[in-house]
Amino acid sequence: MTDHHETVLGLRDNTEVLHRISDRLAHRFSGVFAPETVERYVFESYTALARTAKISAYLPATTEHFANDRLAALAKSKNAVVSDVPEVLFVCVQNAGRSQMAAALLHVESKGKIRVRSAGSMPASELDATVVAVMGEMGLDLGKDYPKPLTDDVVRASDVVITMGCGDSCPIYPGKRYEDWELTDPAGQSIDTVREIRDEIHQRIKTLVASLTKEATRS
Repeated sequence: MTDHHETVLGLRDNTEVLHRISDRLAHRFSGVFAPETVERYVFESYTALARTAKISAYLPATTEHFANDRLAALAKSKNAVVSDVPEVLFVCVQNAGRSQMAAALLHVESKGKIRVRSAGSMPASELDATVVAVMGEMGLDLGKDYPKPLTDDVVRASDVVITMGCGDSCPIYPGKRYEDWELTDPAGQSIDTVREIRDEIHQRIKTLVASLTKEATRS
């Protein structure tokens, strides 16, 4: 590893773990990506998450999840695999509030018929505690979710990209449906205000599911 890599949070201690993750994902994506490509994505994903992580102990698990999702997105964008469900990406600045709520609600409302991702243009170190609380009121546990940086591969793989207050940070590709949802940022808001934001997102999600279901039926 280079000196630059060794300065990343916990990388020197986790190098062996990351190689094992790379081996598992290389097996999963055998015939789609070379092992070297998988390993590069794993180490890049670790480095990206480590920039904002507070505790390095959680990084290997989140890295495996994040790298797997990025590789799946890359495979779809390169037409190496065929996805038979619409793919939706929610983007906000910190990926700690609005986009996480939207992703969780869409996952439930779509009953697995839509692939859901979320990301942040400047991800926070952890989810907003009030957001976690109000989602818990609905029986949705965001305790294992984590802010993820916005990467080109997940944008390319998405059919619908929905932004929430992140301006021009999301790359634009032809052939995709883009929407910008004007929603109050829950950061620093009272729990009642965050509940209102959650409920507004929920209504928008129901409309989105209905429109995507109609499109899928027509196609």
